[in-house]
Formats: sequence, structure tokens, C-alpha cells
Amino acid sequence: MSYNRSISVSHDDVVVKPERGNMLQSISPRSHGSKGHHLPQDSEENRGSIGQSSTSVVDQVRSPADDAGVTSSSTICPAPVCRQFWKAGSYNDELSSKSQQPNGKNYLHVHPMFLHSNATSHKWAFGAVAELLDNAVDEIQNGATFVIVDKTTNPRDATTALLIQDDGGGMDPQAMRNCMGFGFSDKKSDSAIGRYGNGFKTSTMRLGADVIVFSRHSKNQTLTQSIGLLSYTYLTRTGNDRIVVPILDYEFNASAGEFKPLQDREHFISSLSILLEWSPFSTEAELLQQFDDVGPHGTKVIIYNMWLNSDAKLELDFDSVAEDIFIEGSIKKTGSKIVNDHIASRFSYSLRVYLSILYLRIPETFKIILRGKVVEHHNVADDLMHPQYILYKPQAAGSGEAVVVTTIGFLKEAPKVNLHGFCVYHKNRLIMPFWQVINYSSSRGRGVVGVLEANFVEPTHNKQDFEKTVLLQKLENRLKEMTVEYWSCHCVLIGYQVNKKPRLQIPQNVQSAGRQAISPPPGFKAVFPQGNLASLPRVSAEPVLLEKRKEHPNSVASAASKRKVGNDGFTVPGQDRVEQCIRGSASQSQDSETVKLMEKNKKLRAKCLDHKVRSQNLEIKAMNIRSEIENAKSEYERLMGELQALGMVKGEHRRNVNA
Repeated sequence: MSYNRSISVSHDDVVVKPERGNMLQSISPRSHGSKGHHLPQDSEENRGSIGQSSTSVVDQVRSPADDAGVTSSSTICPAPVCRQFWKAGSYNDELSSKSQQPNGKNYLHVHPMFLHSNATSHKWAFGAVAELLDNAVDEIQNGATFVIVDKTTNPRDATTALLIQDDGGGMDPQAMRNCMGFGFSDKKSDSAIGRYGNGFKTSTMRLGADVIVFSRHSKNQTLTQSIGLLSYTYLTRTGNDRIVVPILDYEFNASAGEFKPLQDREHFISSLSILLEWSPFSTEAELLQQFDDVGPHGTKVIIYNMWLNSDAKLELDFDSVAEDIFIEGSIKKTGSKIVNDHIASRFSYSLRVYLSILYLRIPETFKIILRGKVVEHHNVADDLMHPQYILYKPQAAGSGEAVVVTTIGFLKEAPKVNLHGFCVYHKNRLIMPFWQVINYSSSRGRGVVGVLEANFVEPTHNKQDFEKTVLLQKLENRLKEMTVEYWSCHCVLIGYQVNKKPRLQIPQNVQSAGRQAISPPPGFKAVFPQGNLASLPRVSAEPVLLEKRKEHPNSVASAASKRKVGNDGFTVPGQDRVEQCIRGSASQSQDSETVKLMEKNKKLRAKCLDHKVRSQNLEIKAMNIRSEIENAKSEYERLMGELQALGMVKGEHRRNVNA
């Protein structure tokens, strides 16, 4: 194709419904065509009406047909009006006239400002990256084996761009429109992470002003490939009052051995002209070259015109470490080296560390490749000493029979680190890393970390928190109880002392009242003269707070149980408190021995449970090994059977040859 004249673009809505052509016979990824299979436009009755699957948000454009080629004369990729994300929300749609809706039809459009306001749900840049990886992980069920996160370069201006690519099932033309639209999600599996149909838009627009998507899909011997552009720069520079997304669709023509456009030529040229002007690629050939490393199926996402921080530096730092991506300016060295180097401190600014704990489980056949190096999966539960496994059943309407097993223990570096909290996952995805459910004012709770998967509570849209519901509040309260219980029972194992209960403080007025003169009842003489209280037995102003326990007979308690009576036959004032003090001293000595025995018992129980868990793990490993041995034996017998059969066939063949 070669076109020389420029094309003026109008903004009439067009719905394209691709129809499948010939069945795929052979694939030649580098063969592309530009003429041939076209689709007629939809009737006016179906254009832009509310309820259509894609036109309410993803609007495509058309322009007058032209026989000349479409190219972009500019060698510089247009930049957004403002390069700082948190200041890019201002929008001027007076640059172009308002769209006029034909024939009085009802139209529902989304203003481009929504792209920015929608993306503000991501306060943290790594949360946006994680959203894009979720799409790749959801593709594991469709055969995905890897996802690549890397730095790439905008060929027009040599600026830094972010590449995310996977080899999943890819998207057909309709799925591409759903991806670019809002609220469309075809993820029906209970194990799927994505569900709202909004993550792609929020995450890409949070990381950069523009994104271009290349996707190839194969189904029923039909191979299609689509290119879509979501450009905040294009919308703001041209002053559009609604979101316009140019999309190109191709289908492999087996008879011609090349890809040919699915849209009618007028629509195709219009979308192509926008892509070539506002994307990093200035020719159609450069666009199609991006499919060379996609393979028969997969998706490639390129985010460019990336946002800058307040210091006019890229938010994502690609230069500090060659095999990692940092958040610019987020490294804070506070405390000891062991704390700064711990995973609980580094995940907030190191993408490699964050991705290592992002998923609770990940198949061995799937790899996350960051800057050319595989990310090693890390389970926080493996870092715990003296682990305990606590069962929790949430009690609330609608929670069903949910059961949560929380692994809780001390970090291996305890008590040298003051890090703590719970890593809470939802459907295998980390939602809240090191969630601090208790604010510690002392050493109580230092180093206590837990891991759990809470599928009974719903995450927020940005997947960085949970919806504030009664279930979440109950979970938080239970995690607080777990932390306190675990600390009280196990802190002695890492060198901390058990916090004793404080003694009961006697109010000052009660103490003074015990020393006042006592008036006898009418008709009785005073036992002691006024002011002669010095002869009374003195007791402690802070008596020991006693708890109900079984009484143990001994000589001291037996002697103290006898009532002491004065010379006139009346009970001596204050004598009851003397008896309590005597009994308390005897009980206190017994309590100290009991506490020591209880602590010793707790240590032994913790060790016993640890050995029991290790024994169970070893038994599971032994069962797996035995199963592998049986499978190997079966495979060996099968191969030997095949070998014998081949031997018989060879012998018979020799006999036939000799005959």
C-alpha cells in the first residue's frame, strides 16, 4: 500500500463485526497483506446505540476513502500535555467542536477525563504492574508458559517504554474491544484473578499516558491478529469529548498465505492513520513487525510516554539495577542493615522482590521473566521459626463453609528485626503484604508474621486492599488475637520474657481508711483506745491479686486458717488482711512453680508440634517419591513391552525378507 495524501478524520461511530473467512491451512507470520477481505459497515440502526457491546466506550473512527498510502511524516512521537500523573487530570475539550449525534439517537459516551480519574485508584505503581501480570497468569489455563516484563525503547524519540508480553491464548477482535472497553470480562473461572473488566485501563493509564496492544489469537483453524491504541495524549491533544480507540483487525488468508484486513477499507485507513500518527511506529510495516516474536498466539503490551515524578524523573527506575525495576525515590534506609535488606522492607520499592511474593502458588511450567532474568518464587511461610497452623472459620451470612488456615510464626531473623504483619492473599494473589493488625508500643509482637489465603472477603478494584465489611473486621480481630496468643506462648523461645500480670493497686482512700479508729457498736466498749493503732499488725499496701486455684494443704495455710480473737472475744480489726497476706505468700510461691512448669510444657508442646509437622511433610515427600517410583516402574514396563513388540516385528520382518 502506498498513500500520499493526508486524511482528515471525522468522529462518526462505526461498529465492526468481523466475519470469519477461509479456514487456516498454513501460517506465515511474516506475510501480511493490505487488500482483500473487507466487511460492510453496520446499519445506522445498530450504530452507537446504548447496549452495544463496544460502541458505548470503544469508539472507532472513519474518514473519506483514499487510494493513497497512509504514513506518518513526523519522526517524533507526540508527548502528553503534562508528564506528571497526579497533575494530568486537567482537560480542555474546547479544542474541537462537540460531536453532533445524528437522527436524534441516544448515545452513551465516556469522556477522556475518565481515563485519568479511573487510574487514580492505583496509588502505588507496582500495583498497576501487578494488574497486567494477573492477565498473563489467568492465561495459564490457555497454555501460557511465561510473562516478560522489560524495558524497551520508543523508536521515534528513544524514550523509555515498558514492555509486558505473554504467550497466552491472545485476543480475537471482539476480545480486543472488550479489553479496551470498560466493564467487559469473560473470565468465568472461580480461580481467575481478574473479574471487573477494568484492570487493563487503570493499570496502563497509571503507568503511562499511552499504550499500544498487539494480540494474536488462534481458534478453530482461524488465525487473527489485532492492534489497538489507547492514547490519552491523542485525546488531550485533539480535544476529543469522548474516548476514541483505533483498532486494526487482520485475519490469515490461507489461499493467499498472508494476513488481510477485516474492516472495510474506509474504516481501516482511518484507524491506521491515527495509529501511525500517535503510536511509536510510523509505518504499517513497523506495526506488523511487532508480531514477529509473538508466535501463533499471545499478547504484547507497550506502555510509552511514561509518567514522571515531581523531580521530573521517571516514576519507574530502570537504571539503578540492570535486572530489576525500582520506584524512583522510594528507597529509605532506616534501622539496621538486616531490617533494610529484609523482604518485608524491600518489596515496596523493588519489583523483583514484590513479584517473588505476588502469588502464593505458581506452576513450575510458568515463569515470570523480569529484565531477562527469571523471578524466583518465594513463600513467606518458609521464613518462619516455630510455625503454628491455626484454623479459622468465619461466621457470617453468605460466607458458606469457608475455612482459613493461617501459618504464623517468628521470622528467622527475630528478635533482631521489628518487622511484623500478615501477608493476606485472595485467590492466590497477594492483596495486603505484611498487614499490621496491631500497633506495638513495646517489644510485644516483634517478628511475628503470618500467611493466609482469605477467599471469603472481596478485594477492592485495585487489589491492594479489601472491602471494609463485617467479615473483614472479624478477620482483623481474629488476627489480633492470634498475634497476642502466639506471642504469649512462644516469645520465650527467642529470648523474650513473659509479661507478668500487674498487681492490683489499692486506692489511697482505702489505705487510709484502714488506719482510722474504729467505733464499737452501741453497748460495747472499744477494743483499742483511740489512736492506738500502732499495735495493729502492718500489712502490705499492695496485696497480691489472687486467682481462684485449688487449695493445697500445708502447715502455713492451715495455721493461717484459724481465726484470731482479741482479749474481749471480738475479732481483731485488720486480722483478716493478715490472714490473706499469709495465704497469698504461700500461694505465690506455688504459682511461680506452676508458671515455670507451664512455660516448660509450652516449650515442649511447641517442639512436639514442630516435629509433628516435619514428620507429616516427610511422609508426604515419601508418598510422592513412592508414587514417582511406581510411575517410573509402569513406564519402564510399558517401554519394555514396546521393545519386545518391536523385537517381534523385526524378527518377523527378517523372516519375510529371507523368505
